[in-house]
Amino acid sequence: MNEYGRALHRWRRLRGVKQSHAAELLGVTQATLSRWERGHHRLTEEAERKLAQLLRAPLDSAGDAGLRRLVESSTQQVHLICDLSHRLLAASPPRVVNWTADLAEMRGRSLWRFATDEIRAAESRLGSLGWYDDGVAQVSFDNGANDSMVVPIEPGVLIWERLQLSDGTLARLVTSLS
Repeated sequence: MNEYGRALHRWRRLRGVKQSHAAELLGVTQATLSRWERGHHRLTEEAERKLAQLLRAPLDSAGDAGLRRLVESSTQQVHLICDLSHRLLAASPPRVVNWTADLAEMRGRSLWRFATDEIRAAESRLGSLGWYDDGVAQVSFDNGANDSMVVPIEPGVLIWERLQLSDGTLARLVTSLS
């Protein structure tokens, strides 16, 4: 099953949305939506875009305000992203100290374009580890550097922890250890 299919199934389950209604929202048949959820068909680019918009982690509820404050006041190099879209939700001062982009400008934007080869490889293994099926909730791996001046990444160990936000969407807390 692909990550969008898993996320779609989880979203429907958490909100009590029937496949037929979700299919209507996405402009496809129920059979197509069912195939996506089971991982038998890949989503089109247009469907991925619509689904990412529908499933994106907001971090704007009162219940998540405390999490945002904890991340933004942390003395560790941490940031919080939407688990599906990799959009930045919050970041600590030690994380952004070397960024040339303003945090306010980066918030809400995907950090995927700054990912190292090691991050991309780890992301591709998440499904087999049970990340999307409530299996493993933490992953750590050695990471290399990227060549970005905007959001530089230094070599070290990355720890990913899956968190559920108050609306049921998933976020990922990323901690860097040098």
